[in-house]
Amino acid sequence: MKILVSDPVSAQGIEILQKEFQVDVKTKLSPEELIAIIPEYDALVVRSETKVTKAVIEAAVKLKAIGRAGVGVDNIDVEAATKKGIIVMNAPEGNTIAATEHTIAMMMALTRNIPQAYASMKRGEWQRGKFTGVEVRGKTLGVIGLGRIGTGVAKRAIAMEMKILAYDPFISAERAKALGIELGELDEVFANADFITLHLPLTSETKNLINKTAFDKMKNGVRLVNCARGGVINEADLAAAIEAGKVAGAAIDVFEKEPVDPENPLLKLDKVVVTPHLGASTAEAQVGVAVDVAHGIIAALKGEPVATAVNMAPIPADVLERIKPFFTLGEKMGCLAVAIADGRINSIQVEYNGEITEVDTKMLTTAVVKGVLNPILQETVNYVNTPGIAKTRGIAVREVKIKQTADFADLITVRINSDKGYHTVGGTLFGQEGRIVSIDGHRVDVDPNGWLMLSPHINRPGIIGKVGTLLGQEGINIASMQVGKTTTEGTNIMALGVDSDIPVDVLAKIKAVDGIFGAKLVNFNAG
Repeated sequence: MKILVSDPVSAQGIEILQKEFQVDVKTKLSPEELIAIIPEYDALVVRSETKVTKAVIEAAVKLKAIGRAGVGVDNIDVEAATKKGIIVMNAPEGNTIAATEHTIAMMMALTRNIPQAYASMKRGEWQRGKFTGVEVRGKTLGVIGLGRIGTGVAKRAIAMEMKILAYDPFISAERAKALGIELGELDEVFANADFITLHLPLTSETKNLINKTAFDKMKNGVRLVNCARGGVINEADLAAAIEAGKVAGAAIDVFEKEPVDPENPLLKLDKVVVTPHLGASTAEAQVGVAVDVAHGIIAALKGEPVATAVNMAPIPADVLERIKPFFTLGEKMGCLAVAIADGRINSIQVEYNGEITEVDTKMLTTAVVKGVLNPILQETVNYVNTPGIAKTRGIAVREVKIKQTADFADLITVRINSDKGYHTVGGTLFGQEGRIVSIDGHRVDVDPNGWLMLSPHINRPGIIGKVGTLLGQEGINIASMQVGKTTTEGTNIMALGVDSDIPVDVLAKIKAVDGIFGAKLVNFNAG
């Protein structure tokens, strides 16, 4: 078998591949040159420069695996590869240590005013008193998001004798306790943390999560670190909070717009430590991603499981043919279920009714769990690592099969149990089209695409009109609408399909309407 490496990757990764297969390193290929030679190869290794388009994949007659020596796979047409049975993998853990250590480095630079003192000395000054810092020992570190990096930061902070108070609704209390971490609600972290570090993906729920309202809930003199995703912090609100003295300082590696605007207010504040998105930029991380993807390529070419695959693992052709139409539906049902759930998730149950019970549905269950995890985790979630991530976070997954169903030939029901109750979502196929047919037991007919707003409300005239007016004033078009009664007497639920995102401030206005009990937005295209 032959492997093509079309982008510069660490020599250590190439050496690992050369021990097993023939490896050709040909970089800076034009799209036409890549298409011309790709039929010769069984595997392709890239970084970010090579664009593995649908045309490249269609030209590949022997290709079995594509490996990206990095975290993302934006430059690879994963859908086209999956349709052709090509395994696509990345290296999600190769830069974990780098990002973890950079977070700690940024926190320490912030506490001891290291960049400011360095710049002062370079100017020929000697101002010891001006740069007096603070110690982290004995302080409370609020960790928002306990994925691999968040957990790694917490472990290192514990070694520095810090107390850890973390918020992550998708990890069990038992798992956190075993790590020496105390769990709390988000407002508890805001109220008690001396330092706050963010380890979240950027979603509609987390965008501008740290804003003026959040700052008002924090301790005076709090310090913030963000080496996760730009856009999670409202940068203007952070600058204002620092200028007002509410926030003592911040260390920021990621920005809402990159490269960062030179006029960004954070760049003008002495109390802000900044770096140009260096979280994964270490020599070891570059070696790590190359080595990880090399091992993944070898496993794929030998027909072994690939732990870092971002598309589905191999399934027998007859089973795949039967369950393939349900994959997208299952994932979107999981996405909806987690969006409406409250509290910490304890378990996920997937119930199958009808003819689909006759085949192996384990991969479909994985699709549902992937849909639950993908919108709320910073780390990559795929068909291979989903069960392990759920287990690590203390989320039990159960599959139930019931042969008969009264209403549909096939019916999938997802039940999410949390410490604040449970929610259910039902779905089926109308032909080859997936539809959500029930939410918490109430019959609906929802196309699981785009944006959906769910809002329980008092059953009285005028409520729906007020919501429609608010959305109309913001230029948000309502594409579909359904209203159904809930189990609570006098209460309805509206399900509005909208053509675009609903900003957080607009959702707040909707929630403030008299008679509205809440509003949750679901992005079926998240992840």
